Amino acid sequence: MAGLAAIEIAQKVSKAWRFLRNPKNSAKLVRRRDKHNMSVNRGGYCSTSTLSAGSPTSSPSEERVSSGISLSWQDVYNIAVKWRQISEPCDPVVWVNKLSEEFNSGFGSHTPLLLGQAKIVRYYPYYLRTLEAAKTIMLDLKYVNNAEDRAIFLTDIEKLKKIEVASSCSDLYNVVGETYWVATRCDSIAFQGRRLEGTRITTQNVGKTGFDFAIRTPCTPSRWEEYQEEMTAAWEAICEAYCSDPNPTRDSNALDAVKAAILRMTYYWYQS
Repeated sequence: MAGLAAIEIAQKVSKAWRFLRNPKNSAKLVRRRDKHNMSVNRGGYCSTSTLSAGSPTSSPSEERVSSGISLSWQDVYNIAVKWRQISEPCDPVVWVNKLSEEFNSGFGSHTPLLLGQAKIVRYYPYYLRTLEAAKTIMLDLKYVNNAEDRAIFLTDIEKLKKIEVASSCSDLYNVVGETYWVATRCDSIAFQGRRLEGTRITTQNVGKTGFDFAIRTPCTPSRWEEYQEEMTAAWEAICEAYCSDPNPTRDSNALDAVKAAILRMTYYWYQS
């Protein structure tokens, strides 16, 4: 099913880009945006306020693409959501911002690397990299947050030295003394100079069995709004990188720009 999703996404995006690369269609799209007062929305080749207002409930139709209304990033990802729903009918595959009580209360994803004494086969290979990332953040900021989101300062020289040589999540926990989390930092491309909270790395003492060392992502309305802006900007960057070059498939620099933009958008998707 992943292959079918990739094919459909490629078909829809390719058709939208072919349409946008036509100067006549681009001018028509600009006039349509002006007519519908879309100036409040972010600019860019693939941005439309009608599609960015919320997550679509179905994949975009061929008629909508051919009529001159381009794809939003949500349209693209909704194709993958649709195929996942088809392949896993018993799994809840939904847009987080479509949830009500769970979304408003901070529903979040949980990716455990270590659960007590159990090494999670799928994610444990990232254990050391995640541990080093946590250490770097702690040494840089010199504080962590506890379970109540209160700051625990780590300015003591001896504690910082122990963090530097820590080789396990239990070593870090012993330095802090209680359940804690740190967050990676994510620089904005939508607004220069703005820095967003990225993924949280948490360490929790679960008693005699050991520690819960995991990657968690809080999902709240405010966070969704911030990353929706980043996803919109990242998607527009992909469209502009491809559509602004007359022969992007023959220009290695243009292809590198497209690949970098795709990776950047994927990064924001996993942060959101």
